[in-house]
Amino acid sequence: MTEVPEFPLPPRSEKFEELLKLRLDEAKGAGGTRETVTVDWNGQALHVDVIDLPLEDLLFNPATHRIRAQCSHDREQEKILKAQPWWAGSQSYLGSLLRSMPTNPTKRDPEFDKLQEDLRRYGQNEPGLVTHHGILVNGNTRAAALREIGVPTMRVGVLPASFTWADITAVELSLQLRNDSRREYSYINRLLAIDERIRLGIPRDAIAKEFRCATKTVDQNVWILQLIRDQIERSESDGVSLRLVDFEGMQERLKELHRDYMNLAKTNPDGAEVLKEYRVASLLLGFAKTDVRWIDEGFFDDYLAKELPGHLTPASTGPSTTPTVIPGLDVSMPAVSDKVETARSVTQTVLQSKARVQARQIDEEMRREAKDALEETKDAFDEAIDHAGRTGRLRKKKRLAQERLKDATASLELCISEVVKAKGARAFDVEDFDEALLEFRLVVRQLAEQVSRGNDSPAPGASWLLKAAAAKEGDE
Repeated sequence: MTEVPEFPLPPRSEKFEELLKLRLDEAKGAGGTRETVTVDWNGQALHVDVIDLPLEDLLFNPATHRIRAQCSHDREQEKILKAQPWWAGSQSYLGSLLRSMPTNPTKRDPEFDKLQEDLRRYGQNEPGLVTHHGILVNGNTRAAALREIGVPTMRVGVLPASFTWADITAVELSLQLRNDSRREYSYINRLLAIDERIRLGIPRDAIAKEFRCATKTVDQNVWILQLIRDQIERSESDGVSLRLVDFEGMQERLKELHRDYMNLAKTNPDGAEVLKEYRVASLLLGFAKTDVRWIDEGFFDDYLAKELPGHLTPASTGPSTTPTVIPGLDVSMPAVSDKVETARSVTQTVLQSKARVQARQIDEEMRREAKDALEETKDAFDEAIDHAGRTGRLRKKKRLAQERLKDATASLELCISEVVKAKGARAFDVEDFDEALLEFRLVVRQLAEQVSRGNDSPAPGASWLLKAAAAKEGDE
């Protein structure tokens, strides 16, 4: 697991501090009301002075949660960024990510263009925040937009010189998680921010309050981020792997996966693992949420096995009888079932093929083979999901009439209770109730007519319905 990032001071920090001190002294000596901005620092209101600083002297924050996941878009650039965050090339890379779509860093974000147009027309309304060393804590995206339109300076609040990276993180989160934030964190960056707070030892209920969510949502986010990290680790082969940014845009599908996994795991742990594997594979293959829902623990045996090409179908090894021993503990886990092994094998193929297809440094022939495997697997999933969907919709239609009747029965039970209450309060209107009963009788007769069609040997319930509907008014 990665640690909370900390970076060395910029090489020209002393020169910047001199400029900063000069500007702060000028602001204090100017007289009149000084502009300040209030930030939340560990639950306390902190008021800091706002001054104008040259944009060329401000540095993008390499630890900003705004683009934490997107930094993995280019592995080589990410390595350089971690080693030399203040180098011009690293700062340029951060700037390009701030202008890009969170789900696809190769494309420019329309929301960035909207922000840029707003700044061009109305100027900077809210100040950013900067450290004593020139690192932007808040306002990185605005700085990128202002630079593009040629604005020479930016209004920023100056944080205390004693601020550590932990303080910087706390202030950034408190500002970015406000409801009035212009541009919310992307989903994966939000997961990373929560994870970072947990690593700092902050209680989960406090994190939930900070992120304006329930504690169970924090737990869900922790589970999802660990799932993503596990898939990235599993995808590693031939020096390439998936990236955090590859899981952007999957928020709702990942949440549904967590919910369905947890519900199934209570009664069928192996089934939950199987469901998780095939759902993960379908996410990476690009299937929509409405398609993914048809994948359950029986997906392979019922549908996928018939569609998957032979060379992509895992060989059955039979159920393992050897328990898994946890290193360092005198504890063993039950052996993994054959169905779980099969599911993991299918997903492993998808994970590694996906990583190879989008890797730049991999051999062309290997990329082509991975692309073919990915396309064949996707076609198989497409056919299997289509079949599962048709079966599921048919099964739902078969159950729909029964469910409606159960709802009607529940309503009649409530009706009995209301009649008792009304009579007890001497508020029962016989005439109105009789009118409603006549409407009810008409509907019962219509139902009986539909049930009787093609039903020569009705079951006891249907027989009662037909007799009740056929009864004449004198017999009623």
